[in-house]
Amino acid sequence: MDLVAKLEILADAAKYDVACTSSGIDRDAQKGKLGNTLATGCCHSFAADGRCITLLKVLMTNVCVYDCAYCVNRVSNEVPRAAFKPRELADLTIAFYRRNYIEGLFLSSGVIRNPDYTTELMIQTLQILREEHGFRGYIHAKAVPGTSPELVDQLGHLADRMSVNMELPSQKSLQLLAPQKDKQRIIAPMRQIRDNIAVDKDTRALVRKQTTYMRQIRPKKKERAFVPAGQSTQMIVGASPESDFQILNLSAALYRTLSLKRVFFSAYTPVNDDKRLPGTDAVQLNREHRLYQADWLLRFYRFDVTEIIDEDNPFLDPDLDPKANWAINHLDFFPVEVNKAPLEALLRVPGIGVKGAHSIMRARRSTTLGERELRKLGIAYKRARFFITCSGSYSGRGVDFSREGLRAQLAAPIKGGNHGRRADKTTPGQMSLFESVETPEKARIAGGSGARALESGDATAAASCSDAERSSNAASSSGRAASADGTYGWQRALETPEAVCA
Repeated sequence: MDLVAKLEILADAAKYDVACTSSGIDRDAQKGKLGNTLATGCCHSFAADGRCITLLKVLMTNVCVYDCAYCVNRVSNEVPRAAFKPRELADLTIAFYRRNYIEGLFLSSGVIRNPDYTTELMIQTLQILREEHGFRGYIHAKAVPGTSPELVDQLGHLADRMSVNMELPSQKSLQLLAPQKDKQRIIAPMRQIRDNIAVDKDTRALVRKQTTYMRQIRPKKKERAFVPAGQSTQMIVGASPESDFQILNLSAALYRTLSLKRVFFSAYTPVNDDKRLPGTDAVQLNREHRLYQADWLLRFYRFDVTEIIDEDNPFLDPDLDPKANWAINHLDFFPVEVNKAPLEALLRVPGIGVKGAHSIMRARRSTTLGERELRKLGIAYKRARFFITCSGSYSGRGVDFSREGLRAQLAAPIKGGNHGRRADKTTPGQMSLFESVETPEKARIAGGSGARALESGDATAAASCSDAERSSNAASSSGRAASADGTYGWQRALETPEAVCA
């Protein structure tokens, strides 16, 4: 198989992994080396579906020994298979970089033979890039669950960011849809990456403090930093019955215990026919969008999970963003005076973002803020006016200051990427580098039958499937949300090391 054919297959197969963002690291160019990295350099351009397009996003191979129900590359699927040789992929990356097609590499892989063998191929590729080509650009590498700690450490010194896909929000769903995976194999490398990052930072801090005038005793070669841009993970939303309440609680636990940079949510895309999967072709993109908004509130707006969602209402409002939903449920907190309110209060106002809140704090030192000044600062005044006063003047007059009245003003359908100049450029599903590769997803879009249905499966799996279908199509009750292991199982494993082995 020639290189172009491999690239068509493996680039298309990689599009289902969404965990790629800005680099999060600055690295200057060096004489005799190739490339540099800016903290936001990999995210200045997005596709219509929100995907970053400045990284070469590719699999090492789509050959996989696992049979995960939701994955297009599972061993039981009849799809074209291909695999890059380490030098092929390294040379291809450099060729694309020299032509200014890409700014970095996002490398994942199916599990060929076993996790260690797969990781060794990825390490060889990155070694050629870093050591032979002197590549200083951004590299995001996927750590395969079950990989030996020594190989994880080696891979971490070659990549800028690493991630281990958690895949599903609970151990119960993982056992049903990905029986060859378990939480021990997933959480162990995540803990190792967290610990190695902390040790590396402490060591480098001590080295900087220990100055010397004897240049001859300094180390001749500096060891690369271990995953300087941190780690992330990804969860599939909609393939299993877990509620938004469970997913957000798990996300908060991941940030708290493993110091993740980001948790990614990927709406389940029906690429396989399997009795264990939901019996609908609807992709829950709106739900994915609301989860990202809630996740943003946890990371940057100083919200707690209990403020956003609770067990009695375990799903996010599809018609109202989580911040606006909190605001109309806490009208006693509003209106706030923009010229006097503290930063924490400004961050709670719909229409005022993090940058806007800090801009208000700076601007009001020298002037009194009104509507004109707020608009110049980039505040979404059309939304914010219902919840603020400017020098005692309230601009939301004419609208009933009640939950029903404000909800009617703030509720709007989600039309991500389907507006303005991009309105007629949206495409079904995720975009591909090539359009010639036939995949089960494309067959579904074209009206085909997709991948063949699995013939195997016991009665227990079928029964679990029917429950999953019913739960994914309707909101779960509070009792079910409280009892599911997505709320308590994963968190216990994260916060208690010995629970992982249970």
